[in-house]
Amino acid sequence: MMLMTKKIGSTSHKGETMDIKKVAVIGSGVMGSGIAGQIANAGIDVVLLDIVPKDAKDRNVVATSAIQKMLKTKPSPFMHKRNAKKITPGNVEDHLEWLADCDWIVEVVLENLDIKRNLYEQIEQHRKDDCVVSSNTSSIPLKLLTEGRTESFTKHFMVTHFFNPPRYMRLLELVTGPETDQNAAQKIEDFCDVALGKGVVKCNDTPGFIANRIGAFWLQSGMNEAFSLGISVEEADAVMSRPVDIPKTGIFGLLDLVGIDLMPHLAKSLLSTLPDTDMYASIHQEFDLIDKMIADGYTGRKGKGGFYRLNKQGGKKVKESLDLKTGEYAASEKVVPDAVKACKDGGLRALVTHDDKPGQYAWNVLSQVLAYSSGLVPEIADDVHAIDLAMKWGYNWGKGPFELIDALGADWFADKLAEEGREVPTYLEMARGKTIYRTENGVYQYLGVDGDYHDVVTPDGVLLLEDIKRKSEPVHKNESASLWDIGDGVLCLEFTGKMNALDTSVMDMIYTAIETIGDRSGDYQTMVIYNEGQNFSVGANLQRALGMIEEGGTEKLTELVRGGQMAYKALKHAAFPVVAAPSGMALGGGCEILLHSDALQAHAETYCGLVEVGVGIIPGWGGCKEMLLRHSEKPLRGGPIPPVVSAFETIGMAKVAGSAEEARSLRFLKPADRITMNRNRLLADAKAFALELAKDYEVPDVPEIRLPGETGKLSLMMAVDGFAKAGHITPHDIVVSEALAKALTGCDRTDMTEPVTEDQLLDFEFEMFMKLVETPETVARIEHMLNTGKPLRN
Repeated sequence: MMLMTKKIGSTSHKGETMDIKKVAVIGSGVMGSGIAGQIANAGIDVVLLDIVPKDAKDRNVVATSAIQKMLKTKPSPFMHKRNAKKITPGNVEDHLEWLADCDWIVEVVLENLDIKRNLYEQIEQHRKDDCVVSSNTSSIPLKLLTEGRTESFTKHFMVTHFFNPPRYMRLLELVTGPETDQNAAQKIEDFCDVALGKGVVKCNDTPGFIANRIGAFWLQSGMNEAFSLGISVEEADAVMSRPVDIPKTGIFGLLDLVGIDLMPHLAKSLLSTLPDTDMYASIHQEFDLIDKMIADGYTGRKGKGGFYRLNKQGGKKVKESLDLKTGEYAASEKVVPDAVKACKDGGLRALVTHDDKPGQYAWNVLSQVLAYSSGLVPEIADDVHAIDLAMKWGYNWGKGPFELIDALGADWFADKLAEEGREVPTYLEMARGKTIYRTENGVYQYLGVDGDYHDVVTPDGVLLLEDIKRKSEPVHKNESASLWDIGDGVLCLEFTGKMNALDTSVMDMIYTAIETIGDRSGDYQTMVIYNEGQNFSVGANLQRALGMIEEGGTEKLTELVRGGQMAYKALKHAAFPVVAAPSGMALGGGCEILLHSDALQAHAETYCGLVEVGVGIIPGWGGCKEMLLRHSEKPLRGGPIPPVVSAFETIGMAKVAGSAEEARSLRFLKPADRITMNRNRLLADAKAFALELAKDYEVPDVPEIRLPGETGKLSLMMAVDGFAKAGHITPHDIVVSEALAKALTGCDRTDMTEPVTEDQLLDFEFEMFMKLVETPETVARIEHMLNTGKPLRN
């Protein structure tokens, strides 16, 4: 119970995506190698080609080095290190004949038209007739890329613009031309959607497409206004981040992250293709300070620092920020401008109308970006919803520009622009008296350029809980959880507390679900556990548990721990199958509910683990029991000790899987569990899996295993003693490790001659959990985690 603080691919694979069995990526830089890595993550063979350096002994050294670099990169481009074996390195002088076996060729070379055209000429000599060729360009129009190519090449050519890093950034901008074969484009769209997990947005063939066109404008505007108003980078980022539903990096933090030296290249590219009348051209500025930073190597996180940097003072790392006036660094201070405070109660309009400089900054930047976005409709995309998706998937905005306009009020925003003597874009004028988005008869709609509302179309194989909510009420609901009817006799259990934390109300809802479905003779046959939060669940509510401890009695804490154990056990042995569908973090109690489900349909980006030792406790909701049972299913030679050792290492080292595939290696996922690459397809896949299991479902047998007792505990503690002598663990780590060792080996009351029941395993776990929470060191760890978000090493 963490207290809060190969079946790759979805079950809804479209047949056409299977046409792509081998891919070539040409260009092994950061982006090209990352694209190759994500294709390998999907289980597809990739050839990665690059140039041959002069006098190179290894003619494949550029591509080979790129693969090796990916294996060392954090966060990893690979969902599992073994995926690197799916990539074959080569070079464009010796191995172009490999292209004849490929179904898709992705070009990721320098943004130079002549270089790309020369490469296409060589590709055309080797590609098979139905092979798709695409460019990852972000600035060169498609029509220029295909000049001089054959009809077959042009029909099968398109732009597939990935965002960096390709594994983690969801957006893929797809651009086709008038001669592009739409069946070929659909094949690539489906493959990128289902197999690669991308959010595909169709763009028009315009400079910068959608996300970079608006994103570059936003960053430029953010810099301009900060320099002009004389506010600090901390103030600018405090405003242009969470208050406007944008990641906490804001403007200057994002520039540091992507590289400050990227901006001049992006600007040069846009300015070379945009008309002089475009608003980006009118606001573009260059700053001597930024030019000097780039020249001196202050390019952001990859350089000596950027607008922020970490500096060592007195042996400690101190975060510093750059003064835009002086160009000097000083200790960075967290600031919460009054405009931001006003936003918490008054919303976005209160932020942009506040009379301090940060409020003025918010208005100046947002008004420019939202007006610019409105003026680009329908130039860059056929609908505003596509633009919003591009900014949410490509820049991680919580709301797209048109959703932000709705938050301000379209009429209010248009009137404010007019009041300031600024041009009101045609689309905004047309939106007067309306909202950009609305829900009509349970259907989500957007306002089109024709003045009519159009349905937001959900692709085949996608089921979203937010759409279910628009059309229905929950079957049951309490303060921390809800049950939804998602059709075909399937219930969905949703966590609704802060950060999807788990508490007694969630346990009550588990029992309500079990009672509602019953023996499957009524309306429901099965259940999915799923939510659309950023994280599945970070575990139990730490603040509430600390309050129970501080009250001095153990009655309420006992109820929480025992209640969780019994609820999870009841879920495991219910008369119907349960499929959990996690995405993001599933830690502690969030991981334990996965372990008690019949099966998982996990999003590929699921990070699960039993991390309780960090706050001085052990798993208390059946996590110890379930890891023992899983490691005992295929025991190693040597009797009951190897499974115990494996469970001890996983829990004691608080291992967290970096992906669903890594979770399978740690046995958080079982061999038959499934993985969905696209987050939007997760619920539909989980529902289908649950219905599949319901056909011939039988309640699992109550397991019995054997534990090694005192002998096993001593063996585990010998290893702990070695870590202690080496100075790798703290005194309380030893106490926690011994409690874990006792829980896993039988609390000195078992030996390997007698079987141990599931209830006994829960008793051992509960006993050791309660002993730990009574220690002042564990209480100190919990308090420290609550106050700082970091573990205490005591």
